[in-house]
Amino acid sequence: MSELKVTVLVENTVGISVGLLSEWGLSMLLDFGDERILFDTGEQGSLLANAQAMGIDLKQINRVVLSHGHYDHTGGLLKFLQLHGSVPIYAHAELFVDHYGCGVHGQGNKYLGVPFRQELLESVGAEFHWCRQPLELRPGLWLSGEVPRRTAFERVDERLIQIRQGHTVQDSVPDDFSLFFVSQQGLIILLGCAHAGLVNIVEYAKQVTGEQRVRALIGGTHLGPASKEQQEKTVEYLKSLNLSCLAPNHCTGPAMSSRLASEFPHQFAWANAGHTLEF
Repeated sequence: MSELKVTVLVENTVGISVGLLSEWGLSMLLDFGDERILFDTGEQGSLLANAQAMGIDLKQINRVVLSHGHYDHTGGLLKFLQLHGSVPIYAHAELFVDHYGCGVHGQGNKYLGVPFRQELLESVGAEFHWCRQPLELRPGLWLSGEVPRRTAFERVDERLIQIRQGHTVQDSVPDDFSLFFVSQQGLIILLGCAHAGLVNIVEYAKQVTGEQRVRALIGGTHLGPASKEQQEKTVEYLKSLNLSCLAPNHCTGPAMSSRLASEFPHQFAWANAGHTLEF
């Protein structure tokens, strides 16, 4: 069996026509053979119908990891818990901070945070494990913890804000987590939205794990709404990694995904709902 099988349960688009639903959000299943970990839950709960259509039993999930407290990564959590029951959930200690977007879709301040109260989720089985530092969830699999922001060109989307005591402040999204898996051929890095910056995340993965080879990048890169400078410098950085798999999705956006497919024709893989990547 492969070391790791990653199945995209929810994404903005559908990759195979087997009755799957798309929604603005992301949810991926990590299958290690002896353990299954759900990474994010999408926006509306389509992961239940999609998993059923793909023959995946969500009741067999052992743990859940939440990349950050935005609705499009946590919105399916209630429906999942109602189906699954009690399960450990690993997330940043500030998961339930009030995230907002300013001027998103031409609107005023829009609430972007977790759609449910912590008490409601706990009442249906959520067993939260809060962390800020890197945590080894199983041999070779690391939860990133807070990612240091070291690059000069990677910036959090300026439309993301918090409202504190009536004052609007920039939201740095400190709760942005990724997963690092040390495979025999190098790091497999799974991204929620990469609000911390793709380069920052990869460099921190090397630091945390001690593994310098980067084999695969999978998930949301947030390069879609990034500045031209950030896009160009990130592409140049990716060219230096000697990747064997680049599978961006979600907030990468169609234009940037097409650009990456062109720049990395041999490494690029689509990561729409329904697709599976085996390592």
